[in-house]
Amino acid sequence: MRRAGASTSASGPNARPDLFPGEPFLGPWRSASPEDVLGGARVIAVDGRSGSGKTTLARTLAAARPRSAVVHTDDIAWFLARFDWVAEMRAGVLEPVHRGEPAAYRPPPWDERSRPGAIEVPAPCELLVVEGVGAARAEVADLVDLAIWVQSDREIARERGIERDGGDVAGWDEWQSEEVPFLERDRPWERADVIVAGTGLAPAGTVLIA
Repeated sequence: MRRAGASTSASGPNARPDLFPGEPFLGPWRSASPEDVLGGARVIAVDGRSGSGKTTLARTLAAARPRSAVVHTDDIAWFLARFDWVAEMRAGVLEPVHRGEPAAYRPPPWDERSRPGAIEVPAPCELLVVEGVGAARAEVADLVDLAIWVQSDREIARERGIERDGGDVAGWDEWQSEEVPFLERDRPWERADVIVAGTGLAPAGTVLIA
């Protein structure tokens, strides 16, 4: 069964957020526990626009399962490409997890730039949460059990993103010049099993869905 929700702006829990062209507004909204959202899913993709609240949601969901891991698409994409990282995500993370194997992946730029550590997913892993812009993209849909779109008010997301990046307005605009056309092409909200409020206020320990 499709479950859906949406973000709320500062004007109230059922206010219509300022969305991007082609993104539908869904509602009304209710609070749900992380387990209500997760169901029996083992591999989850948390997608949404920059500044929408994806990372916070991913942490909330991962905390609901004792053997869980969170993988950020930004770590896969680091000095590689903002959105051209499908092969690395599949071969380095998603395919090993589906085989029941641990993942300890170092994308090529990590070696080239001497970045320490690795993107790690232990085995057994009860829940893997992949979060980031494009996490639920069409090219990985066959390896994802549950796709979540985090809907957000455009201006709130922009303010959050710029604040997160230390006030770098130019950097935000440059990222958006690739993010916006990518999402308009991929339209992950159309494949989402759950749409969650990213810029609304949910009671502690819950998330907002329809």
